[in-house]
Amino acid sequence: MDELDARLLRALQRDCSPSVAEIAEDVGLSQSACHRRIKALEEAGIIVGYTARLSGPALGLTLNVFVEISLTSQSEEALEAFEAAVRRAEDVLECHLTTGEADYILRVAARDMADYDRIHRRCLSRLPGVSSMKTIFSLRSIKPWRGLPVAI
Repeated sequence: MDELDARLLRALQRDCSPSVAEIAEDVGLSQSACHRRIKALEEAGIIVGYTARLSGPALGLTLNVFVEISLTSQSEEALEAFEAAVRRAEDVLECHLTTGEADYILRVAARDMADYDRIHRRCLSRLPGVSSMKTIFSLRSIKPWRGLPVAI
């Protein structure tokens, strides 16, 4: 990867909706060279997909919630059962296996407290092997996710 690839990745991460011609002009490449580099970055597994960033508040999702989960056991079977259930849970946006007091941290978005109560009762409380949950409500986002740092 060189500096042109890094500029290309930063441009795509900022906004991948422009055409290849527009991206090429933005990073200083010909259209064909830009297309080749994008394909090479995809094939190398550096670019793993393209998505739209959606506005939670515009969709009515006003609560960002982080839930620390501790399991009754850290056996391989317990971890696999929990992780499989989380993958099926549409209300769970992210799940991270962590170090420290909690075994996992989950991120959930909810419309309001009543919606979070529904998620808690129908989703989180039914996850297998949970011994405790600690819920943390985000008051506001100071620096939202904008992508990974790209440097050479």
